[in-house]
Amino acid sequence: MSTKALLLSGGYGTRLSPLSDIWPKCLMPIKDKALLEYWIDTLHDSGIHDILINLHYLSDEVKKFLERDKFKGLVTCVYEDKLLGTAGTLIKNHEFFRGGDILLAHADNFCSANFSDFIYAHQEKPKSSIVTMMTFTTDQPESCGIVTTDTNGILIDFHEKVSSPPSNIANGAIYMLNEEFLDWITQQSEITDFSLEVIPRLLGKISVWHNEGIHIDIGSIENLLKCQTLERKNSEVHRDEWHYLFMKHPIHKLIEQARERNEEKSK
Repeated sequence: MSTKALLLSGGYGTRLSPLSDIWPKCLMPIKDKALLEYWIDTLHDSGIHDILINLHYLSDEVKKFLERDKFKGLVTCVYEDKLLGTAGTLIKNHEFFRGGDILLAHADNFCSANFSDFIYAHQEKPKSSIVTMMTFTTDQPESCGIVTTDTNGILIDFHEKVSSPPSNIANGAIYMLNEEFLDWITQQSEITDFSLEVIPRLLGKISVWHNEGIHIDIGSIENLLKCQTLERKNSEVHRDEWHYLFMKHPIHKLIEQARERNEEKSK
């Protein structure tokens, strides 16, 4: 059974302003490689060869990136006039995902995980489960969705950005879904948000797989700067015309200026 993927990449990245005023959040540089390229390379190396990517904010820039030769036959992009939400994109494009499992991820996270193990864990999950959620350990639990599981690793409670979270085990916003889930969600036309609307309705039917690797939301300049210093898998760079122009883009200078300001503040 093949696995297809949905990478949600259309967000505005408002907390990254002024960086995101001139460059899409999903293409932010992690050193000299775009974040979305890490995602595509990682999923390809994990055996996923059909990837759907939604476009919205600065969509022309993302489309140019996806038109590179290395992505031909691997990536399909869909433009959304209005962002449909984390669940809405899946519902609208459900026919693309028929015939196997689905990996859904927010592509504005920098994630270093063993995705082959994640996919395998989903295949071996209890039959009562129709979703497998990736979790991670966070040092900012108040800003995350915090999970509570039973002794079998099944989600029994979920606390979305509460002031006194019960633990520091957080939802990574990366999911494996099966066709039973796809059948269910296509009948829920009013649902748009995964965390707020899907998860609370499926307590007891979601397995949890914990990522021991890196998981960082690059939605803030502080976190984007942190990613520049990390050891990274799939850091090889595909040097083509797009990459040449990417390395000359002013976004790199803005990130360097942000790093310098951050260092000044810490003195």
